[in-house]
Amino acid sequence: MWQVVFLVLVILFFLFSFVLLFGAPYLPTLSKQVDVAIQLANLKPGDTIIELGCGDGRVLLRAAKVGLNAVGYEINPVLFLVSYLRTRRYAKQIRVVYGNFWNKRWPSADAVYVFLLPRLMSKLERKIKQESLVKPRVVSFAFRFPGIRPTLTKDGVFLYEL
Repeated sequence: MWQVVFLVLVILFFLFSFVLLFGAPYLPTLSKQVDVAIQLANLKPGDTIIELGCGDGRVLLRAAKVGLNAVGYEINPVLFLVSYLRTRRYAKQIRVVYGNFWNKRWPSADAVYVFLLPRLMSKLERKIKQESLVKPRVVSFAFRFPGIRPTLTKDGVFLYEL
């Protein structure tokens, strides 16, 4: 029995740690910061927000509840499944994509939400420019783009207009 428990723990450790090669570990955004992020993005109903690393889907759900369309990317198969299942009731507004957002083509969007490690923020800036998003608002929880002053800051959430 202990072998099965050990095997499950090893598999879960792998699933939750391998993402460090591509991005950030799973740390959910607090509800207060989710609300602040949506507020700072200043989107209108029908606008689209992309979440890079959607984890358990809480940002996607909040976006849908205020009338936004949302696309979330998740590389962890367990979290992808959780996010996909939690957001099914908003299937017309939310799309959850399994895979590495660095290697995917992003849809047209009005804003991007991210909770990413500092070492990847410059790479993200290049990716946003590569995707040719038209004047996207980027909302970042906790971490700043190096060398770029945020347009607004509130409760540890930064708004950038790139």
